[in-house]
Amino acid sequence: MGAGKSTIGRQLADALGLGFADTDQEIQDRTGVDIPTIFEYEGEAGFRARERQVVDDMTLADNQVMATGGGVILDPDNRRNLSARGLVVYLFCTPDQQYERTYRDRNRPLLQTADPKAKLEALMAERDPWYREVADLVVSTERRSAAAVVREIIRHMDDE
Repeated sequence: MGAGKSTIGRQLADALGLGFADTDQEIQDRTGVDIPTIFEYEGEAGFRARERQVVDDMTLADNQVMATGGGVILDPDNRRNLSARGLVVYLFCTPDQQYERTYRDRNRPLLQTADPKAKLEALMAERDPWYREVADLVVSTERRSAAAVVREIIRHMDDE
């Protein structure tokens, strides 16, 4: 959350001449409501079920860069599909940096808590091992421009 997945994903897709897809946007397009509304009516479990279907569908597409929601990695089916069907780049930044980037954003249901920074730390502790297990490449976005991160990803792809 707040690592730059959508911003960097769009710029990477443009640089590579590929399409761009965002799982959260696709869920909103399919349901006709925003993510907080889905959480309100269906809870996190309902949202994650929708997310699982979207990831399954979207990882079958070719020639695209896909940004996922931060919790997508928690589901074993998502991990398997992401790993088997494409190059997975983990955009890493610390909870402190995530907080700086997200604390004013009311569109993040998991951060609507008394201590959002503590929540980000807990999410990192839970998710980071899964991200690292699935990732083909780990790139820090900590205090870096999106353009610099995109260049690093492309350099890695050229070396493969």
